[in-house]
Formats: sequence, C-alpha cells, structure tokens
Amino acid sequence: MSLPRDPPSRSERSPTADVVLDTNVFVAAGFNRRSASARILEAVRHGDLRLVWDEPTRAETRAVLTRIPPLSWNPVENLFSEEARFDGETCPELWVRIPDPADRKFAALAEAAGAVLVTNDDHLLAGREDLDVEILTPSEFAGRL
Repeated sequence: MSLPRDPPSRSERSPTADVVLDTNVFVAAGFNRRSASARILEAVRHGDLRLVWDEPTRAETRAVLTRIPPLSWNPVENLFSEEARFDGETCPELWVRIPDPADRKFAALAEAAGAVLVTNDDHLLAGREDLDVEILTPSEFAGRL
C-alpha cells in the first residue's frame, strides 16, 4: 500500500504557460464564477498560468472593470505581476487584418510574447486562422487545463 502524496510543488509541475487575456475574459469571470473564464483566472492566481501583460492591455482591463458595476479592479489587480510584464515592442498598428483597432494590442502582445491569446471577441476569433498568433476562446483554452 502506498501512502498519499502531497500535491507536486511548483517546481515539480509542468512549466507555466504564458497567456494574454482579453478584457472580456475578466468581465465574463466577474459575472459567472463557474465559467471557463473564471477557471482561467484561478489558474493564473494559482501559478499554473502566467498572465503576460503590458501597460495598454492592463490599462484597458482596469478601465473596463471600474466602469461596470458590480465588477471591480481590486480582485484581479494582483494577477498583473511585475515578473510577467512585457516591455518589448508589440506594434499593434501592424495588425490591420483585425478590424477593431482597440483589439489589435492584445494580438500584438500575444505574438511578441509568444503567448496564447484568450478572448471572446468576434473580431479576433473571426480571422484567427489567418493570424500569426494562437487565439482561443476561454472554453477552448480551459479544455487544455
């Protein structure tokens, strides 16, 4: 008979996946704590995923969450860790195949950082086969967790 084993330590687990989360993932998680979006935020919170961000994506997320009652910036602020901040060049202006200019910063960041972009946005999902970045819905991505 074998004894029960403690869960693996962080160093024993598989490498942390890098993910860029569109603002709509935070909104969906805030309204439905059982959603795929909420599971993704929990994986970031537990260190199983690394939320890659830059100032434009963080600023948009904060602005949207503070404008939609009953959502709040406070519960997710700590998910934007300094260690995962991306300070390199992203060039969202080059992503003209994405119709909404406000969405381009997320695809540009994911591509520059080598991360998966998770979104519910139709503009990003519609042309994902033609873009040089992996774009998944929260349900598709959560299925990998």
